[in-house]
Amino acid sequence: MKLLSLLLSATGVSALVWVSPVVAQTELANISKNATDLSLILKDTPSDKGTPMRGQAASHIAQGETRVTGVEVVPTESGLELILKTAAGSERLVPLIVPEESDLVIDILDATLAFSIRNGVTEVDPAPGIERITVTQADSNSIQVRITGTEQTPSAEVVAGRDDLVLSITPETTTAEEEQEIDIIATGQVEEDTYRVENSNRTGTRTDTPLRDIPQSIQVVPRKVIEDQSINRIGDALRNVSGIGVTRDFGGTNFTFSARGFNDTRILRNGIRSGEDDSPIGTSPTTVDSIEVLKGPGSVLFGIAEPGGVINIITKQPEKEASYDFKFRVGSFDFFEPSIDLAGPLTDDKKLTYRFNVSYQSDGLFRDFVESEALVVAPVLRYEFDDKTDLTFEYEYQQDTRTFDDGIQAFDGFDPFAAPDELFLGEPDNVLDDGVHRFFLTLNHRFNESVRLRSAFGAEVSNESIAAYRTFPFFNFDPETGDIFDRFFQSTPNLASNTFSFQTDLITEFETGPVEHELVAGFDVTFAFVGIEGANIGNTFTSINVFDPVYDDEFPPNLPATTILDLETEEDFVGFFLQDLITLTPKLKLLAGGRFDFAFANSNTFVDNVGGSLFESESEFNDEAFSPRVGIVYQPIEPISLYGSFTRSFVPNGATPTVDGDVIEAERGRQFEVGVRGEIGGVSINLAAYDIVKTNLAVTDPDNIDFQLPIGEAASRGVELDIVGEILDGWDIIATGYVNNAFVSVGDDTFPEGDDLLAAPKNGASLFTTYEIQKGSLKGLGFGAGLFYVGEAVSSVPNDSGLVFPSYVRVDGSIFYKQENWEAQVNFQNLFDEDYTELFDNPVVYPGAPLTVIGSLSLKL
Repeated sequence: MKLLSLLLSATGVSALVWVSPVVAQTELANISKNATDLSLILKDTPSDKGTPMRGQAASHIAQGETRVTGVEVVPTESGLELILKTAAGSERLVPLIVPEESDLVIDILDATLAFSIRNGVTEVDPAPGIERITVTQADSNSIQVRITGTEQTPSAEVVAGRDDLVLSITPETTTAEEEQEIDIIATGQVEEDTYRVENSNRTGTRTDTPLRDIPQSIQVVPRKVIEDQSINRIGDALRNVSGIGVTRDFGGTNFTFSARGFNDTRILRNGIRSGEDDSPIGTSPTTVDSIEVLKGPGSVLFGIAEPGGVINIITKQPEKEASYDFKFRVGSFDFFEPSIDLAGPLTDDKKLTYRFNVSYQSDGLFRDFVESEALVVAPVLRYEFDDKTDLTFEYEYQQDTRTFDDGIQAFDGFDPFAAPDELFLGEPDNVLDDGVHRFFLTLNHRFNESVRLRSAFGAEVSNESIAAYRTFPFFNFDPETGDIFDRFFQSTPNLASNTFSFQTDLITEFETGPVEHELVAGFDVTFAFVGIEGANIGNTFTSINVFDPVYDDEFPPNLPATTILDLETEEDFVGFFLQDLITLTPKLKLLAGGRFDFAFANSNTFVDNVGGSLFESESEFNDEAFSPRVGIVYQPIEPISLYGSFTRSFVPNGATPTVDGDVIEAERGRQFEVGVRGEIGGVSINLAAYDIVKTNLAVTDPDNIDFQLPIGEAASRGVELDIVGEILDGWDIIATGYVNNAFVSVGDDTFPEGDDLLAAPKNGASLFTTYEIQKGSLKGLGFGAGLFYVGEAVSSVPNDSGLVFPSYVRVDGSIFYKQENWEAQVNFQNLFDEDYTELFDNPVVYPGAPLTVIGSLSLKL
């Protein structure tokens, strides 16, 4: 393309902008003749709305970083003046102005908001013809001003001769016929269209903080990755994060996760504990906006959690602009899924907005007789009382019915890895029926520019019923005939799991001399209950043959109960925390905080062995702990952050005592982490090294199985690399790699020292990349390729009593075609039909899916 360089200068300030007269789409105009500031005004035509124009143009304007200390709106006869105040002697602010429908968007590069206004400034109805003005921190080094007109796009020009940046705003716009259109060549798309996310949604600090300012590794899987990989189960999205082990859960229904080698990773929802990690149903991908993973202990922020990390699921939220997304997916093994995603305002003043997701998924899967269906309904409502207060209500209902699948068990003389992937050792009518209701209510209120409050309530109420024939590795097995004897029937008509959480944060921003503070004080309370009523477990049934299974015609069996189980467990947690993010200098930041936790629990178990013995037990415990967190970030140059941190975790050992009646002290974890985060163009790179030790581990007493023993400690050490972003226009990448050594560092005969921790791969890597053609007749056509490597892992400790899951590499691919309001996509998962096994924390094999093809068609209005 022939390029024309245009040199613009105004009283000693200049900028170089590359333009193309051939593909003309924007106008460069409105440069004040006598200004000491330079204003670039870019006007998009409707046909190119949303294209990435601002980023590249602004990248040619270089200046030092300037802090905006205040924002003023002054009415004038023609409209108003918007004043962005700066300290005396600061570099002048350079605005880049772009109309977007009824909005005028002004990007100001190399600028930050002072902490007193770091969370933005909003003015509603500041002048006739202007509906709203917002000033926000767009990313770590740029500010965005958005001015919304009531009928037309407002116009803006720089007022000359002022030390502060003063923009004269009028509720008018230039007609299209008067515009001379040019095209500014851009290097990157807006953030929503890339894999790169620059801010943490309360996961790192319980505030919206740039990732580069947090002294702990945080990785984000955005919505675009979930869609580009056509993910059916939310657990598959976590394969894009280093150090995360994805493990199949009870009956093949859900996923659990290990982080940096430690299992039972805490799952949050918009920063709130909802009980989801104890639920039989995981979150549906249709309701998820992004997934954030905090590596290392998260107890200081979120209470009881394993030292490997926490997973925070960010759900889709209401929008002020109407959007209607209809999607239909169909694929291998009778898979199909229609879904609807609607959003927009419900009132003319846009104070009441909504989001509504509905999806239905049916899947035949690839194993004999194993199938599933799931329904999701998820409405969200938000009401803005004024510019300081809003209230959001979120509800999600999921109903999941599927075949209960225990996988392929390992028996002496039988290799489950050599068995056919489709081998099913239950009965065709095995059923697992789950229902879950999730409720969330969040209140945000800003007292003034420096103080704000966030309170949230979350509840999850779930119920599960099971009717299934089950086999276990310790059953009688004849390797000569292939017969498994003593297979039993389990009926659990009512397994309830309820969690209620309340959380309040008070965020205060202030300065002590040149030092800036973002102080967060808060508390949270959680009540959790798990109950099993009338479970019938242990009735032996006919044998089944692993070589030639013959299934029974009668279901459920008309057999008397042999074991009745009733169980009730209640857990209550209360925590208070305080944290301060301190900006010592623009290049040096300190994060310090601490938390007190109090835990209470009681458990009642009743087992009736019909015609035999009776077992009944009751136990309770209470525990408390203080967990500190301290970290430092040094940024020698703007794109580089060097950090180091120390933090601790707290997990009670529960109500099960030792045989002597002593309650085992809580598990405590501590982590040292150092790392570097760099930003090169549109790509973020995070390299981290860590050392974790977890003490007071408890295991079942082999001589008294109803009691526990404290056995010592486990350790995890490793290095992780995460790369995410946009390499070139339309070329996105998300890649990971890690080496992890998680092992028993102090043990005994039941937990041997030196053994690897279960379901914790020693290494892993992933790469997923897409490229979309940006221009020409093939514009919108794109291709994707993915590679997922999972290293060797063990199924149990001691290691010699279980399985060794071999390493594997899975290759994926995709092809898609996007137009303005519709998209067609085909995904190929396990493209080369690799034979692999998913991780499990018992000697059981769950075969990975063979080559799977999923096609999707979406329409956006």
